Amino acid sequence: MITYKPPMPYPLVICVSLFLVSSLLQPFCTTTTAQTYKNVSKGDFLIAGQRDSSSFWASPSGEFAFGFQAIRNAGFLLAIWFNKIPARTIVWWANGTELLAPAGSKVQLTADGQLVLLKGTTGEKIWQAEPSDNRVFVSHAAMLDTGSFVLATAGSEYLWETFTSPTDTLLPSQTMVQRTTLVARHGETNYSDGRFTFTLQGDGNLVAYAKHTALDSVMDYYWASSTNNATKLIFNTSGSIYLEVMDGSIINVLPSNAVSMQDFYHRGILEYDGAFRHYVYPKSTSSAAGRPMAWTCLSAVPPNICRLYPPDRGLGPCGFNSYCSYQDQKSSCHCPEGFSFIDPNDRSRGCQQNFVSQSCTEPSSDTDKETDRFYFYDIPNGDWHLNDYEWIHNVTEDFCRRNCLADCFCGAATYTNGDCHKKMLPLSNGRTESGVYGITMVKTRKARNSTLQPPGGYPKSENKDLSTLIIIGAVLLGSSVFLNIFSLQVMAVRFVKRKRRNIQPLVLPGMDLQCFTYEEIKIVTDEFKEEIGSGSFGRVFKGFLASGVGNYVAVKTFNSMVAEREQEFNAEVSAIGRTNHRNLIKLIGFCNEKQHRLLVYEFMSNGSLSNFLFGDSRINWYDRIQIALEIARGLLYLHEGCSTPIIHCDIKPQNILLDDSFTAKISDFGLAKLLKIEQSRTMTGIRGTKGYVAPEWFRSKPITIKVDVYSYGILFLEIICSRKCFDTEAEDEHKMVLADWAYDCYVERKLDQLMKDDKEAMEYLERVEKYVKIAIWCIQENPAQRPPMDRVIQMIEGSIEVPIPPDPSSS
Repeated sequence: MITYKPPMPYPLVICVSLFLVSSLLQPFCTTTTAQTYKNVSKGDFLIAGQRDSSSFWASPSGEFAFGFQAIRNAGFLLAIWFNKIPARTIVWWANGTELLAPAGSKVQLTADGQLVLLKGTTGEKIWQAEPSDNRVFVSHAAMLDTGSFVLATAGSEYLWETFTSPTDTLLPSQTMVQRTTLVARHGETNYSDGRFTFTLQGDGNLVAYAKHTALDSVMDYYWASSTNNATKLIFNTSGSIYLEVMDGSIINVLPSNAVSMQDFYHRGILEYDGAFRHYVYPKSTSSAAGRPMAWTCLSAVPPNICRLYPPDRGLGPCGFNSYCSYQDQKSSCHCPEGFSFIDPNDRSRGCQQNFVSQSCTEPSSDTDKETDRFYFYDIPNGDWHLNDYEWIHNVTEDFCRRNCLADCFCGAATYTNGDCHKKMLPLSNGRTESGVYGITMVKTRKARNSTLQPPGGYPKSENKDLSTLIIIGAVLLGSSVFLNIFSLQVMAVRFVKRKRRNIQPLVLPGMDLQCFTYEEIKIVTDEFKEEIGSGSFGRVFKGFLASGVGNYVAVKTFNSMVAEREQEFNAEVSAIGRTNHRNLIKLIGFCNEKQHRLLVYEFMSNGSLSNFLFGDSRINWYDRIQIALEIARGLLYLHEGCSTPIIHCDIKPQNILLDDSFTAKISDFGLAKLLKIEQSRTMTGIRGTKGYVAPEWFRSKPITIKVDVYSYGILFLEIICSRKCFDTEAEDEHKMVLADWAYDCYVERKLDQLMKDDKEAMEYLERVEKYVKIAIWCIQENPAQRPPMDRVIQMIEGSIEVPIPPDPSSS
């Protein structure tokens, strides 16, 4: 969810009133000494390898057990596990000088009150619990129904408990205080320390770190709560996992859920791929209510570990030359063709190359022979980060393939929107998912004496066997009978494909844009059957594109078009087609046929931001700020990341679309020239929407990227307050214009009035004030006073201070 470097503060905050905090804290305010348990007396012991109940100590309810678990026939782990489910899921283990003890090893509460693990028949001590005060005598031990194993005094005061020294798991009623760390295991059944840690630091920041290897001492963060005053991480008995801040407020680490503690077992675990996940397991088939009798993930941070963007190569969940995919909230590692896992039991180690690399020393006469020995394994929607050594712009996919094939240093290439990114082995931090646009081609050697075409096909210019096929085809086509049959077959296949809506449109050179015919658009939209939106430009219809993206699309039509400006239309589509950013809507293709001008976009399942700002389904405080930051990043790319700056001209909630994970994407950018000329000078045309339009539009002044900054400032206020920029139904006249009211509330120190309907934000007015100040800077009447988008992002993230803004209309 957040990947910003600590201690940079970033609003992950969902603050609530003190009344709500006290009600949430109430379930775990009871003392732990109130727990019922069966005493483990001094002298009691367990033996590893025994197959009856004497090999563990169970809690009174029998739900948890402490004892020995056999691990892959390699030894026994002294552990705590869920004892009433078949999975026997381990939630804690003793990590001493030797992780696994041999059969015959003994754990004992000695006569002097020490809990020790003794190895096999030698009796060598390989682990011992360390009580907080050695001067106080331990009376007994106990396995509690909470899942904690304790050493206690005669007065039931806990001197040591597993809850205060966790391994990789948190259980309900467990608390992590500052300087406490979870350490991920190395693998599914490998309980040695892995590469990922989850720490509540002394400064109150909850941070996840990654290492290159488990033994590496250098760690790099990859997720952080960006808090600086959190005192505890609490997993309460209602199933919520959150940070408690010094002032008594709370910060949700994972979304709250409605899964009952009575019917489900809960656990939170830092898994070996680096994600912290919240799981539940039905206690019975009757309580499952349609859920499987298995551990089900409710939520995770980061939400998709495959999207991990570490600061260094090789720190992702999958190793070198491997790529990560994410499905059902679980990651998995894969090897490209021609590669295999170094260790199939530990896929995080990556993939090894199973062929001899391309030679760089072949004589020039043999160069073609060398390139003929290789082909590309295509990975759609895939990429490896941090591996690019050369970028080639404005080329075709075929050029990208041939260029990489002829370059002995090129191990793979990613082609996206006319750009060819050449990559050198070993490949690092790879992933594949629908949100990654383009295709990655991994170079691999053909099998010796192979006569079969490899996956992805041979590059056309390099396939010398093609000449033979051409000669054969020419001979056959010399027969008029064959020609007629062949023509009929082609027409039949084309007809069937189109009837099945399996459109194969032309791909424009240098871009991943597809050029559709109007008839193809009609098939894609089922004769424009389902309208999903409309505006001054025209209407938007839902469609399905069977080939290529293989997914739903949104087809935008235009009411009025200047037909003779086809050249400008193509130039504008070309500019948009070359944009590539996760916070910009993806343009898939277009239709430019006679009077028909249509645009085909990726389909956004959650619709526009306006539905969640002003409708019944409101987005919470943290997610709103995250969306504001994503919009800012998208605008920064339009203004500074493109070869030619693009001014959006119409930033508003209706033009911010949300995908299935509520990632914000800007739509309708750069399309001002598509409508009638006179509309560009109106207040309601594509150049802007009433309430969001910068003052310079009405003063015949030059239009710059600062008009987008102004619109963003208005939108940012709407996001902060969940109010429309102009509300004719406001109870007071001075509250009708949000920008004016927000500035008045800021000056008069009355921001609580602005946010009084938002309980989440009321307890965090300090940050509200900072965001309002940023918005006021953005809506200054003088464009020169408005900050550029990179500075806006820095102020939101907290890397620079936000100065006191002047009155927006003072200039």
